[in-house]
Amino acid sequence: MVRHIFLAVTLHAAATASPMNEVWPQWRGPNRDGTTASASWPDRLDEKALQQRWRVELGPSYSGPIVTHDRVFTTETKEGRFEVVRALDRSTGKELWKMEWAGSMKVPFFARSNGDWIRSTPAWDGRNLFVGGMRDVLVCLDGATGAERWRHDFPEELKTEVPTFGFVCSPLVDGDSLYVQAGGGVVRLDKESGKIRWRSMVDGGGMNGSAFSSPVLATLAGKRQLVVQSRTHLAGLDPDDGKELWSTAVEAFRGMNILTPTIVSSNRVFTSTYGGKTLAYDITNDDGRFGASPAWTFKAQGYMTSPILLGGHAYLHLRSQRALCIDVATGTEKWTSTQAFGKYWSMVANGDRIMALDERGILFLIRANPEKFEVLAERKVADDTWAHLAVAGNQLFIRELRALAVYDWVKSPE
Repeated sequence: MVRHIFLAVTLHAAATASPMNEVWPQWRGPNRDGTTASASWPDRLDEKALQQRWRVELGPSYSGPIVTHDRVFTTETKEGRFEVVRALDRSTGKELWKMEWAGSMKVPFFARSNGDWIRSTPAWDGRNLFVGGMRDVLVCLDGATGAERWRHDFPEELKTEVPTFGFVCSPLVDGDSLYVQAGGGVVRLDKESGKIRWRSMVDGGGMNGSAFSSPVLATLAGKRQLVVQSRTHLAGLDPDDGKELWSTAVEAFRGMNILTPTIVSSNRVFTSTYGGKTLAYDITNDDGRFGASPAWTFKAQGYMTSPILLGGHAYLHLRSQRALCIDVATGTEKWTSTQAFGKYWSMVANGDRIMALDERGILFLIRANPEKFEVLAERKVADDTWAHLAVAGNQLFIRELRALAVYDWVKSPE
C-alpha cells in the first residue's frame, strides 16, 4: 500500500528558470555527461576552501541527489522494506515533504556486500520528479508536495520478472517524454500521463534483462537517436518509435555493461566494460541503413564509473581501481595511474578540473592533464558513498551511504 506524508509548500519560482549551472536535474548533471560550468573551483579542498553548510542523516541509498533552485531530492531504503523520497530545503536541509512505498528487495549474494539499497538516480523536469524503485517500479511525484501523479509497476503490468539487481537505470527526460531501461527492455512514456508510447529491445527481464546503464540522446551519423547499453548490446534507437537503428554486441562478465555511453563526436560512441575492453564504435549511415563498426579497442576494463570527456581525451576509473586517460580519436593510452583507489568513482568536470568521489569517501581534485596524472588536493568527506556527486552553482552535494551533506565553495579562502 502506498503511504505518504507531505507538507504542502509553494515553489518560489520554476526550477527551469534557474541557469542550468545552478541546478542538477538528472543523472550526471544538466548535460548528462558529468560536466558543469559552475563557479570556478579553487585548487584546494580544505575546510577554508570547501565548507560544510549542513548534513542530514538518512537511510541508505546509492541514488545521486537531484538539486533544484530551492530544494534537494534524495532517496533511501527504510527498514529493509520501504523506499523513501524526501525533499529538503537547499539552504538549510529542513525536510519539506516525504513520500514512501513498500518495495525493497535482496540482490544476489555475490553482490550483497555492496548493499540492497535503492540505486536509480531520479530525474526532474521542473515540476515532476521521476523515481525508479528497486522492484522495477517507476513513480512520478509532484515536486512541490510529494503527491503521487502516476506509477508503473512493470512486472505486474508487462508480466516481466523483477530484475535481479533491481531497477538501476536513471530516467531521461526529453520534451514531453521520459525514457528508461526497465520492464525487460527500453520504454518511452508520456511524462505527464505516464502512458507507454513504445517498448523496444525487449528481452524478458530477469538476470539478463536488468540493464545497469542509463541512456543518452545524441545525433549520430546525421540522425538523432537514443543510445542505450543493455547487458549484452550497445544500440541506437529512433526516439519517435523505438525502432532499432543499429546494434552491436558488447562483451562483459555477467553482463556488466554499466557505464553510460559517451558520445565522442558526430559519429563515434565510447564505452568500457567489466570483463571486456575499452572501445569506440563508429556509427555509419548508408542511405538510411545504419551500422556500427569498431574504431579501436584497448585492453583496459571499466567498471561502474562513467567517463569524463575533455579535450579529445576520456578520463576513466578502471576495474583495476586505477585511473586512465585515453585519446578517443586513436585509442592511444596517455597514462594510467600507478596509484590504486577504491572500487568506484563518480566524477564531475569544470574547465580543466575533475572532482572524483571515491566510494571510500575520499574526494579528489584532479587536473585534466593528458600528459600526466595530477592530483591537486584530496579530502576525506565520508566513510562510504556510492552515489554520484552533484554540483550546482557554488555548492557540492554528497550523498553519503547514510546521510546527505552540502558544501559551499569559498571563492577566496584565507
